Amino acid sequence: MSMTDPIADMLTRIRNAVMAGKRELNIPGSKAKRRIAEILKAEGFIEDYAWADDERQGSINVSLRWVGNTPAIEGIQRLSKPGQRKYARSKDLPQVRNGLGIVIVSTSQGMMTDRAARKAGIGGELVCSVW
Repeated sequence: MSMTDPIADMLTRIRNAVMAGKRELNIPGSKAKRRIAEILKAEGFIEDYAWADDERQGSINVSLRWVGNTPAIEGIQRLSKPGQRKYARSKDLPQVRNGLGIVIVSTSQGMMTDRAARKAGIGGELVCSVW
């Protein structure tokens, strides 16, 4: 089975794990996905992540963050798709839930949150939004 959008697959796995009440999940790895996990951890949406170097591509073990019985991730959505990319300038970056959520933006300086991209004054491809 060939996968056309591995990032959408990662987000779906996280969404499904949250809905199933799981604490941990495993995702096939890539540099972009590792960066997304880094951002989610820095923003407090996940507890932690660990990179496991197995043969070929590696994988990411993600520990989801729960506050009591409530998941820290309420929603996670892919914005730019392989068939329909979405880009925004720094001043046109969308806000998620009045700034309570984040948009992960892929810029010329790597992936970062919408807040960091606005501060740096650079736009890019809108990867996903998390709230």
